[in-house]
Formats: sequence, structure tokens, C-alpha cells
Amino acid sequence: MVTETTERHYRTDDGIELVADVGGASDAPAVILMHGGGQTRFSWAGAAKAFLQAGYQVVNYDARGHGASGWSPDGDYTLRRRALDLRAIADTVAAPVALVGASLGGATAMRAIADGFRPAALALVDIVPRPDPRGVQRIRDFMSANLDGFDHIDQVVEAIAAYNPHRPRPKDPSGLARNLRTGADGRLYWHWDPRILDQGTRQEMADFQQTMPGLADAVGLPVLLVRGADSDVVGSQGVEDLRAVLPSLEIFDVPGAGHMVAGDRNDAFAAGVLTFLKQHMPVAP
Repeated sequence: MVTETTERHYRTDDGIELVADVGGASDAPAVILMHGGGQTRFSWAGAAKAFLQAGYQVVNYDARGHGASGWSPDGDYTLRRRALDLRAIADTVAAPVALVGASLGGATAMRAIADGFRPAALALVDIVPRPDPRGVQRIRDFMSANLDGFDHIDQVVEAIAAYNPHRPRPKDPSGLARNLRTGADGRLYWHWDPRILDQGTRQEMADFQQTMPGLADAVGLPVLLVRGADSDVVGSQGVEDLRAVLPSLEIFDVPGAGHMVAGDRNDAFAAGVLTFLKQHMPVAP
């Protein structure tokens, strides 16, 4: 099975260039992967390979303001803007599309669906319209803690370990360079636009919740919630709130995983999502 990808560039309606890794047959059902806030498309590397091996077409893109994609000149990083970016990519795919979104990527998918987009299936990775504000704030605290950059990549390792202490430290930290950029001063900075944080936690939470009425209109849409068993973002009340608008919601808990589910337990995560996709958007023999 072919698992190679090629880099593809997409142009949004406001002129921003989005960069993606694309692979698989163009007529195969497509999985669009959307990473979380502060991450890049490389966080999906293992999952993307698993989906390609299963015969799916994969579009794995850097969100606006992240990685190799362009930054908003006016600092517009709202969910509605991100949902329009998603539509710009999805509209180029001729096959059925499943959305797999982690955290901010999942919220983007929810906004697009609330605005009328109808994929063949949706997998939300540790995100619900009403997440635990304490977990959301912890993410934002981590993202805002080192906006002045790092002197050395070892400092990056320490920062990540402080946020995610249960995950083993990388044997070769050079792989983290894909999530970093080198500034003119020679310091290392996260590979995302700091203006993403301009929207406060309260407004971000309100934007998430505003997707719920539109989600209720997506009657018959297969939805899987992949939840890290150790997550501090998705609690039982958040799950029940989502189930109230999506009664057919399926749940897949990943033991030993926190909010960064795919990074914590990639094999278990990919297996759970593939089971869901094969049921609701199978690849033709």
C-alpha cells in the first residue's frame, strides 16, 4: 500500500496559503486531518500513515497561523474563519470526506458543520462544545508561557515535559524542530502566530458552545468522540452535553492518554478511528 505524501498548497478566499501533505488515490474516501492549537500537521504523522495504509486518501494540513501555512494579516483566527479555510480544502476533494479534528481542529470541524457543511463522518479528538475551562486554560497557559522563545531545544523539551509529564521524553529532540522556527535573533520560537492567543479563554469557550444548535441540525451524521482517559479537557458533563444534541454519538476512550491523544497513544487512537471509518465510510474493495 502506498503511504507516500506530496506537499500541496491551497489558496483561501482571503488570499492565505494553506500547506498540506496529501496522499492516497484521488477517488478514495478522504480523511481531512486538523491538528490542535499550537501544533502542526506533523502531529498526525503516525495516524496519517495508518489511514493511508488502510486505503484512504489523506489531506493533512497546517491550520492558518500554524506551521508552513500563512498568518492572517489582520489577526483573524476565529472559528468561522477557520471553518471557511476547511471548506476551501474540502471543496477540492471529489470523494466522500471524513473530518478528524483534535482540540481546535475539532472545534473548526464543529463550526463548519454548524454552518451547513455535511461530511460523511466526523471524529472529534478530545474536544466537545463545552470543554472543561480549567483544561482549556492550562493549554493557553502553556502556549503563552514562552512567547519570548528558547535559547536551546533542550528548553523546549523541558517545557513540554512540564505540561505533559506522563509522556516519555523524546530520545532525539531534533524532531521537535518541525514545531519551531528560528527568529532573526537566533532564538527558537513556536511555529505559530502569537496573535492566536489574542482571543481570551472566555470568548473561545463561547465560540465553541455556539456550534451546538447547528450540530443538532446535522441529523444522521456519524460522530465519534475520541477521549483521552486522562484528559482534563473533556469531562463527563461535556460528553453528556454533546450527546444531548447528537444522540447517536459514539465514544472511544483511549487509556493512558491525555488531551494529546494521538501523540500519547497513536496506535490505539488510529485503530479506534479506523474502526469507525470502516463502518461509516468504507474503502471500496
